[in-house]
Parts: sequence; C-alpha cells; structure tokens
Amino acid sequence: MADEPENLVLQLLREMRGEMADMRSEMHGIRDGLRTEIHSLRADVASDLHTLDAKIGALRKDLSDQIVGLRRAVVDYHSSVVGHGVIISELEARLRRVEQHLDLPPLDKH
Repeated sequence: MADEPENLVLQLLREMRGEMADMRSEMHGIRDGLRTEIHSLRADVASDLHTLDAKIGALRKDLSDQIVGLRRAVVDYHSSVVGHGVIISELEARLRRVEQHLDLPPLDKH
C-alpha cells in the first residue's frame, strides 16, 4: 500500500506536467497570434495616418486658396468702395461750387 500513494502522486504530477506543457504551447500560439495582430494593426494605423496626412494637406491647400480668393475679393471691394468714395467726394465738391455760384443754400442745413 505504500507504493500506491507514491505512484498516485507521481501519476498526478506527470498529468499536471503534460497539462502544463499543453498550456505552454497554447500560450505560445496565442502570443504569436497577438504579435501578428499587433503588426497588422501597426501597419493599418500607419496607413491611416498617411491617408489623413494627405487629406489634411489637401484641405490646408484648399483653405489657403480660399483665403487668397477672399483677400482678393476684399481688396477689390475696398478699391471699388474707395473709388466710389472719391467720385462722391468729387461730386460733393462740384455741388458746393454750383450752390455757391447760384447762391443756393447748402443741402446740409435741413
């Protein structure tokens, strides 16, 4: 009977060793799979970043072009308004001269 418990313990230890070896090989397989997934995800992220960088560059160029167009429109508008202002001031000067020549009261005295 003394041999039975020793054999039973040895048998259980051998079974545990086999199960642990199976678990180790399973863990190695999982680790390898995770490494593959991580490398794939890194490549996907790098590709996405490259795509986003290109899109941001295109948007930045479009925005810059729109700002240039807006500046030109504002300068043209300003030139037009200033030009009309000069014409109006010339008309006011002529009107004053006509009023003075005809001895008319100025329109400002309403």
